[in-house]
Amino acid sequence: MFKRRETHIDAPLNEFLRRSGLETPLLQRRLIAAWPEVVGEYINSLTENLFIKNQTLMVKLNSPALRQELSMHGAKLTENLNAKVNSQVITGIRFY
Repeated sequence: MFKRRETHIDAPLNEFLRRSGLETPLLQRRLIAAWPEVVGEYINSLTENLFIKNQTLMVKLNSPALRQELSMHGAKLTENLNAKVNSQVITGIRFY
């Protein structure tokens, strides 16, 4: 009788995504999708556009006051968003 070597699907799937160049875009999409959960519904309602450029999350906001307030908490937001996807996807956030 032989023993089966069991592995979780995570390792081969992550390896496939990494080799095919899909890992980074997938993590970026997950991070953007986590934005409403991390910042809350009110701030999300004032957010117009989100995209990632050169490891920086670009966030367009309707409110100049909110833009200033969130700029002071950029490092904590970056940390929370990266933690949500369990990976270092962004290095900073730029509000415009």
